Amino acid sequence: MARIPYIKEAEHPELAEMIASIRERRQGALSPPARMLLHSPPLAEGWMKLFTVIRYQTTFDPRLRELIVARIGVHNGARYEYEAHRSHALAAGVTAAQLDAIGDWRQSSLFDATARTILEYTDAITDDIKVSDAVFAAVRALFDDRQLVELTGTIAAYSFVSRFLVALEIEPGE
Repeated sequence: MARIPYIKEAEHPELAEMIASIRERRQGALSPPARMLLHSPPLAEGWMKLFTVIRYQTTFDPRLRELIVARIGVHNGARYEYEAHRSHALAAGVTAAQLDAIGDWRQSSLFDATARTILEYTDAITDDIKVSDAVFAAVRALFDDRQLVELTGTIAAYSFVSRFLVALEIEPGE
């Protein structure tokens, strides 16, 4: 159960325009994180804009994005993040076996060299914040400047999401 009650749409007519905007961006869905964010309309609006860009306007492979989200969700204990993105990951080409192995990806043979490099970079940013020159050189070899910025921003953003979800105890099925 979340630590703060979710906003109930019927009790907040003053949020109708914002809720309609969220529903439009998210194909009708008003997720538990969105219902929590509505406690702060400016934060909700900024969040939705940022994640619309990350999900739909970046230039690197959606499969890699979803590997990042799955890794961060599992690594940081954000079950909602992991489960909410499972269908997106499968649709983007991540296999169910890869999703099941993401928690211990280093020991798995299911990830190719590019995925392993991305996951190493994800772990470095998530755990250490400071990325070693060797890890950065490996991702640098794979991406142009724009993609590298988008990759780094995606990792940072979904790390932010996991911290929000875990701190407020937002869980699947709520």
